[in-house]
Amino acid sequence: MRKDKKQVIGEEINDDAIKLFLGVEPADGTPPSLHKLVKAYRSLRIDDFERFIGFFVEAGYDLYAKDAKGQDFIALIQDQRQAEPYIEVIKAARG
Repeated sequence: MRKDKKQVIGEEINDDAIKLFLGVEPADGTPPSLHKLVKAYRSLRIDDFERFIGFFVEAGYDLYAKDAKGQDFIALIQDQRQAEPYIEVIKAARG
């Protein structure tokens, strides 16, 4: 890359694009709230994920949803290298 070119990693997305993650539905028995959180975590940068959580809570979804094994969102991602900021967003939203 030339020195005068700035590297751009991921563009900021608008609210409507973030809200699309509220519409994703699981193909298995995963609770819809948990599925939406995981999909957003895998796809969104931390700033966008934080905005998503605001829409998620506003829409009435469950931040405490658990899978069939009793694991919530934090339990599912806590061993991943980039998870900590996302976990902090969830903890803050839970209060």
